[in-house]
Formats: sequence, structure tokens, C-alpha cells
Amino acid sequence: MAFTAKDVKDLREKTGCGMMDCKKALTDADGDMDKAIEILREKGLAAATKKAGRIAAEGLVVSVVDEAKKVGVVLEVNAETDFVAKNEQFVTFVNNVAKTIIDVNPADVEALENASYIGTQQTVAEALREQILTIGENMKIRRFVRLEGDLISYVHGGGRIGVMVKFDTDVADKDGFVDFAKDIAMQIAAAVPQFTHKEEIPAETIEKEKEILMAQAINEGKPQNIAEKMVFGRINKYYKEVCLVEQPFIKNGDISVAQYAKDTANALGGKIEIVSFVRFEKGEGLEKREDNFADEVASMMK
Repeated sequence: MAFTAKDVKDLREKTGCGMMDCKKALTDADGDMDKAIEILREKGLAAATKKAGRIAAEGLVVSVVDEAKKVGVVLEVNAETDFVAKNEQFVTFVNNVAKTIIDVNPADVEALENASYIGTQQTVAEALREQILTIGENMKIRRFVRLEGDLISYVHGGGRIGVMVKFDTDVADKDGFVDFAKDIAMQIAAAVPQFTHKEEIPAETIEKEKEILMAQAINEGKPQNIAEKMVFGRINKYYKEVCLVEQPFIKNGDISVAQYAKDTANALGGKIEIVSFVRFEKGEGLEKREDNFADEVASMMK
């Protein structure tokens, strides 16, 4: 399978590896992106890749909770330029779409677009078209997640990252709990966990990770029995990277997020369990207009 300059660019963005290392890995993998990532990781050149490459598209992510209903929404609406994300009319529209989701509970984006836009006789799709005509840019409602329960929301970077965390708690000190919950939401925004608990990781994902870690150890010249012990230690390190409750707490690296939750629950005299979370980063996995970097890669591949 052949590969292009854009494939080299994408691999570099996903792994952080050098351009020529990426080109060689794609050559060895016969153009297969996932296999090329594995090759780079086995050589110890790339860390575990995050769920998406470089952030590309513009728009806005909001995280909204209706405290009375105990319902929340994380929503991403894309636009062509970052200028639109600062447009008051666009911001109002996105927040109203979030409120519509809270009220209507649509199954997916298509159902949302056919729903009544809050406080009007229009559908959401019609309201969206009106925004496009008025502002003069193409826009798209990309995705949303609606949660119910004890929720905390957090938005970072003026709508670049939106986080919502669901808790199971019975603590009476609501102010103390909110301070704790905001810390957890900020942890998710900054440390980009992929799972809440390690039990959520699919078995095949762990087996693949062990294979890669074993290949790393063997490539470092370690004998099989030593390599197996190293894999055991490194898989625990992997859990600390991808699982929220296993991660070192950002404000105090000496304890894990799980320990911080336990300590806070004891201090507040109640139960606190981190149930789940949603983290949207604006444009993750989307393509933007090509920059000159692809030309730079092409010139190196000649």
C-alpha cells in the first residue's frame, strides 16, 4: 500500500516522532498507519498515542449543566474560522442548542436537528441554517453527550476543551464537593485520560499494549524473563497514563486521583465515586485547510 506526504504528516502529528522516522515506519508498514505507529512504539520512539492527532477544525465546545434537572450536555459545533467562536450570536446559538438537548433528550445529531429549537417554532436545523446565512460561514453540529446525575462541568480555553464529570456522592458539604469536582474536571482537561477505571479498558487493548511493551524490552536487548518483568511494571505505568483514577493528581503528584477522592470523601464525611466523564476537544480528529507542512514533507520524500 502506497502512502502520501499527508500520511507522513498525520503520523508525525499522532506520534510526535521525527519526519524521517515516520517515513521509514510507513515504508516498513507498507503504508498501514496503525502498523507504523506500532513500529515506532516498539522502537521506543513514540509514546502511547492519544485518541486523536493535532486539533484542526474551529468552532466551540460547551459544557452545560441544568442543576434543577440534574442533566448536563457537552456539545461541539464547528465553524470555518476561530473568529466565529467569539461571535456573541454564535455563542448564544450553541448554548441554546445545548439547552435544547437537555430538554428534548435526542438520540443523535440527526434527531437533534429535527427537534424544536428552544423557545421558537423552528427546528434546530432551520436555526442552524439561519446562523449560516447571517454569519456567512459554514457550520455543523458535530456531536454531543447528555448525562444525568451529580454532574460538574468545566470549559477550558474559551471553548477549546469541554469536560463533564459524573459522580456518585452523598456529601452534605456542597461547596467542598464542588471544589473537589472542579479539580477532577481540570485534571481531565489537562491530562487527557481515555478511561475512568482500568477495568474499562478492553482486554484486546491491554494484550496489544503488552505485545508492544514486550517488543520494546526485547529490542533493548533484555532476555525473555527480564522482559516479562519489565512489561508488568510498564503496564502499570500505562494505566497511570490512560486511566483517570490511576493518574497522579496534578496538584499533588505524590497521590493518585483515586487517593485524592478518598481523602476528600473522608474529610467531607461522605461517599464520593467518580463514575464517568466526557472530554471534547474542539476539532479533534478533523481536517482543516492544508498548510505548507505537507509541501515540506513532499520535498523530503523526493
